[in-house]
Parts: sequence; structure tokens; C-alpha cells
Amino acid sequence: MRRSIATVSLSGTLEEKLRAAAAAGFDGVEVFENDLVASPLPPREVRAAAAELGLGIDLYQPFRDFEGVDDAGLERNLRRAEAKFELMLELGADTLLVCSNASPAALGGDARAAAQLRRLAEAAAPYGVRIAYEALAWGRRVDTYEHSWRLVAEADHPSLGVCLDSFHILSKGGDPAGIRGIPGEKIFFLQLADAPYMAMDLLQWSRHYRCFPGQGAFDLTGFTRQVLAAGYTGPLSLEVFNDVFRAADPHRTAADAMRSLSVLEDALARERAAERVDGEPGADGARPRVSLTRLPDPPDDAGYAFVEVAAQEEGEEGGAERVRAVLAALGFAHTRDHRSKPVQLWSSGGVRVLLNSTDPRLGHTWDGDAAVTALGVEVADPGRAAQRAERLLAPTLPRRRDPAESRLNAVAAPDGTAVFFCPGSREGREWLADFGAAAVRDRHPGDDGAPLSAIDHVGLFQPFDHFDEASLFYRSVLGLTPEESLEVAAPDGLVRSRALAGGDDGGLRIALNVSVLGRGAHSDAAGGAQHAAFACDDVFAAAEAMRAAGVAPLPIPDNYYDDLAARTDLAPAVRERMRTNGILYDRSAAGGEFFHFYTPMLDNRLFFEVVQRTGGYRGYGAANAAVRMAAHRAEQAR
Repeated sequence: MRRSIATVSLSGTLEEKLRAAAAAGFDGVEVFENDLVASPLPPREVRAAAAELGLGIDLYQPFRDFEGVDDAGLERNLRRAEAKFELMLELGADTLLVCSNASPAALGGDARAAAQLRRLAEAAAPYGVRIAYEALAWGRRVDTYEHSWRLVAEADHPSLGVCLDSFHILSKGGDPAGIRGIPGEKIFFLQLADAPYMAMDLLQWSRHYRCFPGQGAFDLTGFTRQVLAAGYTGPLSLEVFNDVFRAADPHRTAADAMRSLSVLEDALARERAAERVDGEPGADGARPRVSLTRLPDPPDDAGYAFVEVAAQEEGEEGGAERVRAVLAALGFAHTRDHRSKPVQLWSSGGVRVLLNSTDPRLGHTWDGDAAVTALGVEVADPGRAAQRAERLLAPTLPRRRDPAESRLNAVAAPDGTAVFFCPGSREGREWLADFGAAAVRDRHPGDDGAPLSAIDHVGLFQPFDHFDEASLFYRSVLGLTPEESLEVAAPDGLVRSRALAGGDDGGLRIALNVSVLGRGAHSDAAGGAQHAAFACDDVFAAAEAMRAAGVAPLPIPDNYYDDLAARTDLAPAVRERMRTNGILYDRSAAGGEFFHFYTPMLDNRLFFEVVQRTGGYRGYGAANAAVRMAAHRAEQAR
């Protein structure tokens, strides 16, 4: 399908927006009137600039408060419209978006509104312009798509149709199933926007909190399915009003936007393929079907091959030496060294941590503090995973490597974290051969503790502008499922968290965190805390072995355990053992339990976590997040 984006969705000048849209691969744009008015380029030069970039101008918008006026107002509005039609000839746009009247002075009466819309369509026809009438969710007299369609049908003019906007329909809880009753040729334009559910004024919600498909809570796959079933064959176009997007780099935003449409179109293509397999013709019968592009399949049964931590060797406190000490206390052994890079492989059972003690920047960022800088993801087909990532505009990371070293494809996540696609089979783990013979290390007291069994999850702090982008990236590239966002009252302000997991057993889990206001210890400037969590079968044994190895778990206040005694039925001896080892506890509504402890903060922004899940617990101990943040802050102050 043709893909388009409204210029209001991007930051910058009109010329910058056009360049960003073209670079991301869009076919066309909706030109927002304010962007054209503020541009020094005449409409004819805007048209030429867009054409040179390979962009069409699919829509000019918005034209406000036309219908529902008295006779004098109608004549004024028609003169205003004539000026826009002449401008559109220069601009090369053939469709004008007309919003339902939102003025408190708008007059009622469907007959009046339909007759006035017909007058507008009659005036537009000689210019070759079509009128796409849209029901604003806050329209004074017309605020649903059903009502806008009744007026268009009553007006009955070939140059008049409807524009369907997902936000205006879904934000009011509208049922899109009725869209199938609109003839496809009378749906002149489709605008898509997602949004988180928010209890607030519709206009403010729309103007500030829209997002791209897959970043909010709306079922845009189901919505778009109904529009296509009606026979719509025009562009899939994004109209997203968002304060963050309008202040962010337009090229990144445009790439994120294209990624969202690729995932949406892929979901629709898969539904259509399933219909064919089942032998069902679909409710759209003989109506025209547009071509839908399908992506390579997402990774199957993805899991962690490794997590890479970068830390500098220099410094008396923190840095690489401190990371090594904590890994050893957790029962990891330094087993191998990379043949050509200053990277150590630390292992505990099947858990692997790579410690990179030099600047690992190969296209991704690192500010020198210890941090998670790369994820190794085991997939059944690394080539297919890389192809999917490329189709989703994930930046490819170049790798410096010797000719004898394995070829691993890597892409950059929005925050700069490198994601490596590693073969999942035991025979296919040739990347381990890049590490030389086993390193010699004395036996460590931590060796007697309970072995770690897996990388349970990784927590990645996100720059404020990239939180939704990162969520869509991991969801689309790795095929993960996002959970509801949570907000935690940290000592320095609210922190928003969203977890994504793959499969029923959550084999690949990533928790994204961001400072809601971009301030305090978890702000962009402070770098934010990153961590890796390791699973085990006996969290008590792991904590006690770590303590015996000379590294105490993060101390948790006594008040926490006193509160635990009041709200749980944990045995006193268990609670006391938890208190001694800084172990926290959570329980799900279904009865699953979660025991976990943390290490002290390493080099200001990195820590590790050890977890034990029982009874099908699927969460991340969110109830304890504020306690952990306060404890880390107190520990750093000491």
C-alpha cells in the first residue's frame, strides 16, 4: 500500500520534514497548513521539492468550521475555500481535509449541513479537488464517523467523501465495524494514530499524546482491517500530534513512523494469509484488495546468548575491576578472552556476560560509566532476523573483526544498545570460538553457591525522547509483546517502566525505563540505571554465597521487612533470612511468587539482580522498585 505521513507529525521546517519523510521511504505527505504558511517556498516550489524527493502530496489540511453556518457565513466560507483550491493546484494536492465544525456557534440540522457540503463539493469539482469530510471527536454537531457518512451520503456528490481518523473514532469508544457499510470509493482518506488510554479532555489528548501504531493502546490492526474490508485503496497515512515527536530529530521520528506502518501492514498481511489457508473468502467479498507487504517472520523462541557490559579499566573505585569482583561473587568465572579485542567472557552455567574494558562504540553510544551496551539474542535463523531488522529500518552496526572471526549481524536500538543475532543451536554457536582457551582462575568462594540458570531479563534506561521508539523497536524487531506501562515514585521523581517479553515463558524479557520529567538520578543527564537480572533456583543460597565471597547484597531497610510481616504470611524465619540478605518479595494474584535481591550500584549506573520465580510468576517485582531505588540512593550517599 501507499504510505504517507502528515508533516505535523515531524519537527523542523517544511523542507526538513519532506527530506525526513523521503529518507524513511514514505510515498507521500499530508501538508499541514501551518507548515506551508511558515515556509518561505511558494506552493509550486514545495510541489517541485517534494517531487524531486519522490514524494506526492496526498492531502492538504485542515479546512475548519465550514458547515453548520448561516447563509452569509456559507458565502464567506466558499470564498475562503476557493482560495484554497487555487493554492492546491499550485501545490499539486487533489484532496482537501474538511473537519466537522467545532465552533460553539455551529448551527444544527443535517439537511443544512449536507446541502452546504454539497455546495463545497460543487465548487471543488472544477479544480479537480476532492473534499474528505472528517468528524472531529469534539465536533459541535458532528462527532462520529457514522454521522459524517450520513451527511456525505445525503449530499450525494462524486467530489465528496469521508476521511476516517482512528483517533477520533477509537478515543470515543466507537465501533469501527460499521465502516464496512461505507462504499470504499467514498472513503477518500485514512488517517492513523495510536494513543495510550487517558482520562482527559479529548482535544488535549489528541493534540499532545497521539503516537504511532503499536505505541499506544488502540487496536489499529482491527480498525484498519474494517477500512480495507470496505474497499478502501488509498494511502495508509499517519497524523500524529505529539509534543515529543515535534521536538525530536525528524529523521529518527520518520523512521519510527515507517517502522510502525510496516508492522501494521505485516499484521494485516498475515491475517489475509490465514484467511486463505482456512479457505474463507472474507467478509469483503469481491471488493478490491490492496497489496499488503509482509515482513520476514519474527525470531522463533528467541533467548539470550549473552549480555555485554562495558566498563573502563582506569579508576580506583568502580569500573571494570569492580564489575569483575561482583561477577565473581555471584559465582561467575572468567572463562575465556576474546582473540582480538579486550573482551572477557564470564560464565555461570549457561549464563554468559561479556566484559568489554575499552570503549566499545561501533555506532552505539557509551559515556564511560559501566553500563549494558549490547545484547546477544539467540535466534533460529540469524539471517532472517537481520533481514527483518533491515526492513524495519534498524541501523546496521559495522563490526571490526579479523577474517577468521564469526560473522554476527548487529543493529542499533534507539538508545544505542547493540543487538547481535546469534545462532541458537549448540552447533551454531561459532561465535564462542572467537574467544580463546579458558582463562586460569583460582577457585572463588562464590563457586559453592546455587548456580545461575539464565539471563532472566535486562533493564535498559531510555532517553526521554526515545522511550516509545524503543518499545516499538524491540516489539517489532524481536517480536516481543509489550505490557502495560507502570509508573514508580522514585526518590527523584516518577520513573515510567514498560516490560516486553517473548513467548508464554518469557524467554526474552526487556524492561525499559525512563524518567517522566527527565530529572534527578534517573534523568537523561545522569545516564539512568541499567541492569541485568539472572535467574536461579535458590535465591537464598545465591545471596549467602555472594556475601561469603565478600560482596554484600544491597541492604534493604528494616521497615520493608516489618511491612512484609504485616501483609504476608511468610514464616518469621524466612523473613529474617530475607532481611539478612537483602531479599525482596512479590506475589501475583494467581499465587506465583518472586524472590529477588540486588547488588550495590557499580560505577554509578550499573547493577545486577538475582531472581527466583515460582508458581508461574510473570512480573518483575514492580512493587519493590521504589524501595530498590531508595536503597541504591542511600548506599551511594554513604
